[in-house]
Amino acid sequence: MIILLIGIGGAIGSIARYLLGRAVQGALHLEFPIGTFVVNVVGCLVIGVLAKFFMNSQTEVPLRATLMIGFCGGFTTFSSFSLDTLGLMRGGEWGKATLYVVLSCLVCVAATAAGYAMGRPLNP
Repeated sequence: MIILLIGIGGAIGSIARYLLGRAVQGALHLEFPIGTFVVNVVGCLVIGVLAKFFMNSQTEVPLRATLMIGFCGGFTTFSSFSLDTLGLMRGGEWGKATLYVVLSCLVCVAATAAGYAMGRPLNP
């Protein structure tokens, strides 16, 4: 059942990401991915509020999974990355937090570039 709830939350989050990103990008007409930036910031804000709200709660597991894993994960995985980083920082693991941020940014951009290089156009 929890997998289904995560899937529903993820579907809603993905649709919300698309709609918000498109609306912001269309409204501001910038030559910058402002829509994606706003989605990432909003997703981080939402997962932060939810993390605090559900702190120490063991009875709301389905709702927490639906909203944090499903909705926020579908909306933006950057929110999960940010929450993991905050957890390391709050635990005093500043070196690990810094390494995680740097590696995530560099390796993920490199992996995207590698995937792009390996990929083939659908209609050459």
